[in-house]
Amino acid sequence: MFVSPMLLHKAEKPFTDDRYLTELKLDGIRLIFHKGSNGKVRLYTRHNNEITARFPELKDINIPSGTTLDGELIATDAAEKPDFEALMQRLMSNSNTTPVSFVVFDILQYKGKNITNLPLLERKILLDQVLVEDSSLVSKVRYIEGNGEAYYDLVEEQSLEGIVLKHINSRYHSGKRSHSWLKVINYQYTDAIVTGYRKSKFGWILEYPDGTYAGVMELGVPPAVRNKFYQYPIKKETKDYRYLATPQPIKVKYRNKTKEGLLLLPSLILTA
Repeated sequence: MFVSPMLLHKAEKPFTDDRYLTELKLDGIRLIFHKGSNGKVRLYTRHNNEITARFPELKDINIPSGTTLDGELIATDAAEKPDFEALMQRLMSNSNTTPVSFVVFDILQYKGKNITNLPLLERKILLDQVLVEDSSLVSKVRYIEGNGEAYYDLVEEQSLEGIVLKHINSRYHSGKRSHSWLKVINYQYTDAIVTGYRKSKFGWILEYPDGTYAGVMELGVPPAVRNKFYQYPIKKETKDYRYLATPQPIKVKYRNKTKEGLLLLPSLILTA
């Protein structure tokens, strides 16, 4: 049974409020885990794509039938930090050689009963009873009450993705984005140069100031700024790209870098 997951609103900065639980934001794939009344397990992504066959090791998690869990599926690197690239490689291949871990942060159904109307803290207590022991395969996300700013400082020091702040009394609103659940992203910042753009789907070609390729930016560019770039003189043109006669310097923010040094989800920082 697929349940459309509850989504997060973005907060610009962390805050400290004991009415909110603070969790680590994990860099993985949102996963809805359902064990039917017949004991059969089904795994779904946020967009209702079933991926049960891709992760057979998750079929034997010991929880009661009629239970639905919400969490993040991750792979980790040698430093035990989430490795999104490794996870995507596992997802797109038929190999089971990359270990994964299902980190659970909510329970939506228990023994066939919908419990999304319970306050978050009560759902957390029930989740502790359902998943008594953590393992490398499945574990519960750790949370603290309040202390969002201090927690975020630690996330920055470790170059992790960010934090999530959830109101302790929040109900689970399936398929909706709620201000009761907030994410604070630990963005990184850099200078970059736009050397050209795609001719079809929008995308700016980026380089670092030293001329190294930095990837393609698809986010955070208002139409007026896009249109301005289309007026710049073109040095050369291929089937798919136009390259600027004069590359344009910009500032960008991004989530992280790939192993090849490309910017992950870069977006434009508008300057006055």
